[in-house]
Amino acid sequence: MPDFWEFPTVSMGLSPLNAVYQARFNRYLLHHELADTSNAKVWAFVGDGELDEPESTAALGLAAREGLDNLVFVVNANLQRLDGPVRGNGKVIQEYESVFRGCGWNVLKVVWGSPWDELLSRDVDGVLVKKMNETLDGEFQKYVVETGAYIRENFFGPDPRLRAMVEGLSDDDLRRLPRGGHDYRKLYSAYKVASDHQGTPTVILAKTVKGWALGEDFEARNATHQLKTMNEAELKAFRDRLELDIPDEQLEGDSLPPYYHPGEDSPEIAYMKERRRALDGFLPERVVRPRAVVLPEPDVFDELLSGTGEKIQASTTTAFARLVKALYKDPEIGRRVVTIVPDEARTFGLDALFADVKIYSPQGQLYEPVDSGLLLSYREAPEGRVLMEGITEAGSMASFTAAATSYATWGEPIIPFFIYYSMFGFQRVGDLIWSFGDQRGRGFLLGATAGRTTLTGEGLQHCDGHSQVLASTVPNCRAYDPAFAYEMAVIVSEGMDRMFGDDLEDCFYYLTLYNENYTMPPMPDGVRDGVLRGLYRYRPASDGSRHAQVLASGTAMLAALEAQEILAADFDVAADVWSATSYKTLRDEALGVERWNRLHPDEPPRTSYVFETLGDADGPVVAVTDFMKSVPDQIARFLPQPFLPLGTDGYGLSDTRQALRRYFEVDAAHVVVAVLYQLAQQGEISRDVVVEAIRRFQIDTEAPDPLTV
Repeated sequence: MPDFWEFPTVSMGLSPLNAVYQARFNRYLLHHELADTSNAKVWAFVGDGELDEPESTAALGLAAREGLDNLVFVVNANLQRLDGPVRGNGKVIQEYESVFRGCGWNVLKVVWGSPWDELLSRDVDGVLVKKMNETLDGEFQKYVVETGAYIRENFFGPDPRLRAMVEGLSDDDLRRLPRGGHDYRKLYSAYKVASDHQGTPTVILAKTVKGWALGEDFEARNATHQLKTMNEAELKAFRDRLELDIPDEQLEGDSLPPYYHPGEDSPEIAYMKERRRALDGFLPERVVRPRAVVLPEPDVFDELLSGTGEKIQASTTTAFARLVKALYKDPEIGRRVVTIVPDEARTFGLDALFADVKIYSPQGQLYEPVDSGLLLSYREAPEGRVLMEGITEAGSMASFTAAATSYATWGEPIIPFFIYYSMFGFQRVGDLIWSFGDQRGRGFLLGATAGRTTLTGEGLQHCDGHSQVLASTVPNCRAYDPAFAYEMAVIVSEGMDRMFGDDLEDCFYYLTLYNENYTMPPMPDGVRDGVLRGLYRYRPASDGSRHAQVLASGTAMLAALEAQEILAADFDVAADVWSATSYKTLRDEALGVERWNRLHPDEPPRTSYVFETLGDADGPVVAVTDFMKSVPDQIARFLPQPFLPLGTDGYGLSDTRQALRRYFEVDAAHVVVAVLYQLAQQGEISRDVVVEAIRRFQIDTEAPDPLTV
């Protein structure tokens, strides 16, 4: 819904985290003179149960540390989760008061409604306050569902001074003593104080009743969340509580209850319309005001497109580092580029940015860093353009979201690049990425040190072989696994054009980058379209009496190219090597073609790009990847040839790259054997040839399947 949702977060603890980083990025925009956010407030409305999510309180320290007085949390403390009380044996408001106050927040509590004020004014001995402080949340929940007589006996009754305070109140009066969160005047006062407060963020802890005004069968019941319908008696009680002018007969029978409208000329409707006009509309609306961005000239990408030369090696991560530095220097878009890093800039070769564009810090740098005498010293400044988030992928993702949606929230397109250990992306913060897609964020996710076999000493903790699988589940994510620097440059260039050019598209990009150095070739002629569409022939085969097709992406391209040479030299097999930059793109397009054909049976059928490109190629297809086999399997059913994927299913291990690739069966030897096996299956060669190849390459046929280890 491009015109409705602006900040979709659901109740997963994402809204508090996103709110903190949105408020912080608003300050970034102000400090960089990109937008006047000086009068903006970010409000996050959350539940007390939702604060149990680790993300909910993860960034409270950041908010206070950076003095985000443009941020307000409103906690609806109804004391209940979905299944029962939040702190039945404790007091959740006091608990969170200590948490927020300890983090440096301004804390406002709206606990008791106005009718309690008279009782509190007569509490000269503090006995009422003492009773309030000693009563547990589970007991307060029970008082909501019990009678006034029960409240009199159990809350006020044990102490004669308390009982005397309420002698003039009936049992019904006791039942109607309200929680502060339902007292509109007190809430307004709290909102006003929060709006005017300066120096620190504010949290309003408002005590409420879950299911308030729905009737005694709903209010504060553990099953409230599961109650879907109301009977006649409950509807009438609801009407009476809200003082609505609806006759009984309209609430009886099988007909749906009516909508209540007090009349166009009523003061309520007049007030509501006036407020909606002040808020620029009758429904929440996501407004996008397109703003032209002058994209970089093609020569910004020339260094990556021309390759490294035969004597120099580089990784795709290094290539990205060189590209982002060039983008920062661009006179048009440089000020709109922001790099987001969770404390791994030096790992990714981005430490040069510390001196070039500096790290964003609203306070500047109040100390002299230990490396101040070095060229690449750690430098912070209010005008810094690197968001160095510390060890928090979730916080970094929230920053990425704020930056990537700035084109909608502020009408100012920002081009964010969030680079992180690929293992700590989709797997670790998948909820935030899904929310990002729902918010129609635009930007680049860079999963660096990607692949199951490229990190030689990190084991299963860091070895990512599945982020490309997880990326395939997000509809508007364009996921790529480039093997070469020129592929990465083409993809980033196209992504900037799609997201920030003339014909804007609400999508975002995920690129996996590697830390393995090898020669980066120049871009061959005529491959740009294939790079973007997901597949192109990188190196055609030499002559051979038998044919096969080998698909590869990322660092698996090295094994494919080595296997191509072995197959030609030793087995008379001509194997074309294809660069599969994006199996997700190929699959999405093929599914779209399939859908069109299904819905237009009377029209000439269309042909998918993957079939058009590979369908007539001779011989079986073997696809090799440093990710799980399910990544290339995405296109298997759209091809007529026999299809065999090689991938890194299973947990990662610590060893050399050579040993890991032999273990996961994705090295050149296994590619050769896979091709020969497929040819034997088709009767092109004898099975003895496959057996001999297995023996020659010393492949252990009894080794355990990595998936089971």
